Amino acid sequence: VQLQASGGGLVQTGGSLRLSCTASVSFFTLNEMGWYRQAPGQQREMVAQITGNGDTWYLDSVKDRFTISRDNANKTLYLQMNSLKSEDTAVYYCGVETMTAAFYYGQGTQVTVSS
Repeated sequence: VQLQASGGGLVQTGGSLRLSCTASVSFFTLNEMGWYRQAPGQQREMVAQITGNGDTWYLDSVKDRFTISRDNANKTLYLQMNSLKSEDTAVYYCGVETMTAAFYYGQGTQVTVSS
């Protein structure tokens, strides 16, 4: 499974970005998909997750600001990020779990929120 993430960049506090992650396989072969982030000196953490039936989960600190969604036809996972804060600065990764419980990360995309 190959994952190609894009959409990161530099944005001011309060701004928005939309991250995209395109998979090399059909979403119907995947179990759960999510976005993760890793700030300098910190462990990678899950930010949002979406299951095969569309159930979502969010890290408390991003609830009501971030929205995860999926486009099955285009094999693309999205993360809409609004009201960005400096503490959202990190490298963001998409990650997927296959039906055989294998897990894959895509390459990261840098998100920098400046005050």
